[in-house]
Amino acid sequence: MSEGEIGTPAEEPRPAALAEGEGPLFQRAPRTAEEIEHGKPLEIAPEAVGEMDEDTWYAKAYRGDRAAQLTPRAVGMGAALGFLLAFTNLYVGLKTGWHLGVAITACILSFSIWGALQRAGIAKSPMTILENNCMQSTASSAGYSTGGTMVSAIPALLMLSVSPSNPKGTHMPWPVLAAWTVALALLGTVIAIPMKRNMINQERLRFPSGTAAAVTLQSLYSQGTSALEKGRALMASAAVAGMIPLLKDLNIIKSVDAAGVVTRAALLPGASAIFDWLPKITAGGKAYALSAFNIKLDHGVALVAAGALVGLRATISMVVGGLVLAIVVTPIAMEAQWTNQLGQVVTAAAKPQTAWKDIGLWIGAPMLVASGLLSFVMQWRTIVRAFQSFGKVAGDAGTSKAGVEVPMRWFAIGGSVATVGVVGIAWKFFGVPLHLGLLAVGLTFVLSLVACRATGETDITPTGAMGKIMQLIYGVLIPQSATANLMTAGITAGSASASADLLNDLKSGYLLGANPRRQFVAQMMGILPGTIATVVGFYMLIPTAEALTGDNPAFPAPAAQQWKAVAEVFILGIDNLHPMARTCIAVGLVVGAALVALEKLLPKYKKYLPSPTGIGLGFILPFYYPLAMFLGALLAYAGGKMNKKAEEMVVPIASGLIAGESIIGVIVATLNNFVLV
Repeated sequence: MSEGEIGTPAEEPRPAALAEGEGPLFQRAPRTAEEIEHGKPLEIAPEAVGEMDEDTWYAKAYRGDRAAQLTPRAVGMGAALGFLLAFTNLYVGLKTGWHLGVAITACILSFSIWGALQRAGIAKSPMTILENNCMQSTASSAGYSTGGTMVSAIPALLMLSVSPSNPKGTHMPWPVLAAWTVALALLGTVIAIPMKRNMINQERLRFPSGTAAAVTLQSLYSQGTSALEKGRALMASAAVAGMIPLLKDLNIIKSVDAAGVVTRAALLPGASAIFDWLPKITAGGKAYALSAFNIKLDHGVALVAAGALVGLRATISMVVGGLVLAIVVTPIAMEAQWTNQLGQVVTAAAKPQTAWKDIGLWIGAPMLVASGLLSFVMQWRTIVRAFQSFGKVAGDAGTSKAGVEVPMRWFAIGGSVATVGVVGIAWKFFGVPLHLGLLAVGLTFVLSLVACRATGETDITPTGAMGKIMQLIYGVLIPQSATANLMTAGITAGSASASADLLNDLKSGYLLGANPRRQFVAQMMGILPGTIATVVGFYMLIPTAEALTGDNPAFPAPAAQQWKAVAEVFILGIDNLHPMARTCIAVGLVVGAALVALEKLLPKYKKYLPSPTGIGLGFILPFYYPLAMFLGALLAYAGGKMNKKAEEMVVPIASGLIAGESIIGVIVATLNNFVLV
């Protein structure tokens, strides 16, 4: 039956299925023809399941214990894919500030890999749709929800540790970072438990990413040829992209000068100055080629692929922000002199190459903060509904449903363990007093409740805005502690991300008739591999703070730059900033708020208005990043207009390009930092 049709419900005896929820959590993979038959997809489209009330769902959609879901092979595949995809998200997050969902990529990869294993005779039976649903929960937990603070609070803290006597900064000990990552992921995962029934079963919020994952799985199992083509496209694009870091980043060429100093270089440059034929820009009394302002073409494809996924509106806005910085702001900043409190005469920007972080940061970061917070506040109805509905969550689910839903005692036990871990680590290693650590966890629960509802209604998880709220609160409570400011914000951002990720995954399972208790366990199983990948990957990519600083850093980490800027304002005081930087803060706040207000006032024209997020990022990234992303968005748009098939292949091809370059990029960075030295 085709995807959009509503057929007869699956034939399990539904009342018995409810009682079966008390069975063992882990199951064995299907072996017999009958067991494989029970694992087939529902004959009800996910869109139709999404319209059912809770009782109807239990009667017609819930698959019971007879369908295999939480099996060792599903968790193993999810852990392996999540481990690899965690590297890709870390790589892209440190490059662009974006954290990309991995569930759909994991679904396509798992379906393709398992199909190949079955054809080769290695796998004896097909992986069922509900097994793949549990697989994507584990993969998403590992690849998405464990790495949020690794691209924001952690690199920001490393950059703040830099000093003239310590230019490389001081890394957090890896056991502390690993324990912190596990504690935040656990806290965020259990926080979602009391929200699930209300937001998914009763209010039936859309959770668009979770819905998309369910529809993707349903289509994979009903359209084998199409799924195979997407899998092949993803694999082929990954293979091609994996060659690029070997050519432009691997420092394989060794040379020794007359003084005996060894230098290394890659086979190809990382970027080309193809725009230097255009008129030069005068700044600080000197004419500079455009490449001096980072206006050049990057040779990588991961950013191009990320732009294809992000779209034209955001990437055009990024290019606009970057050009305004280069053409208008930087020349003024390089001539704006000021005598600082040490008696030194300084300018607002030292040189064109560093203008994005010298002065652009003070426009872009406030713009992002203002737009994020105002967008959040303007969803006041969502905020009110979140608190009005929370009291209904803990209502009695009935004995039969209680055997299927995630029990509240798991919330109590898991929440207690996570709270002890988070508060203890924050007190011992980050200097956060115990009572303020407990307050941070309490505020995290409240803000995560709001963030998850926003995710369910809009598919946007406002982790940045949640983090900024915590930075503002703790900037008042502990004004001189950068570590406390960043890490308490990290509690909220990391936990809110994990909560929203779990609810998206549970929404996918709900639409496919899955057991939420088993899916929750699958989600928990992804925390450890995700932590290992992100912690190891972080130290590989960022051996010292120099990878984040300098004229053209390997990883500009725009999210971390925002967090660092907010923390610095509370530490140093705004009077210690260059007067032009202070003016830029005001301009950024006003422009960011105005653009959000325009979006709300003119919703029909939103797609034609500049994106405040895009413009803000354009100011705080070297220009070749926005340019590459814009080119990717333009290619995806043009391909979709010319060919419907091309539009369908954008996600698998872009996902493959990101995975290929980032995974090999991590390996190359490791070789450069620890072998080719």
